[in-house]
Amino acid sequence: MRSQNRWLVAVLFLGGLVLAVFPLPYELRWLRPEFTAMLVIYWITVMPQQFGAGLAWCVGILQDVVEGVVLGEHALALVLVAYVCQLSYQRIRSYAVWQQSAWVFVLVGIHQLFSNWVHSLLGYSAPPLLFLSPAFMSALLWPVAILLLERLRLRYRVT
Repeated sequence: MRSQNRWLVAVLFLGGLVLAVFPLPYELRWLRPEFTAMLVIYWITVMPQQFGAGLAWCVGILQDVVEGVVLGEHALALVLVAYVCQLSYQRIRSYAVWQQSAWVFVLVGIHQLFSNWVHSLLGYSAPPLLFLSPAFMSALLWPVAILLLERLRLRYRVT
């Protein structure tokens, strides 16, 4: 990837981190998509040689710091998502968008399951199956996100 185009990836991840902490009403907090996980899935699927578990770890540590949670919670969850995504990126590329959305639901669900497990170890657990709401919202948002990200990637020639 050309070094002059790396700023776009960094800006997108910073935007994802901002959206991760953007204040929402208490009742709607479970409806927030996992923007950083979606970006990790997208970049690993599109450019698996340039992006991988290292990127996921760095973004996860930043998300842990920004959200003020246990250091390593999001980092390990995103590395797990990145690993599964690295194993299956060729398959994901060949799927239709609605099938990719289902796969995003599974991957973000893994992320949410891991985060909920860490929270339960600390004594804070979500109501049953409510912790999967961000995975569902991420899957619903995936077709729009992939359209926007593809346009940005092609416009700024990130290869």
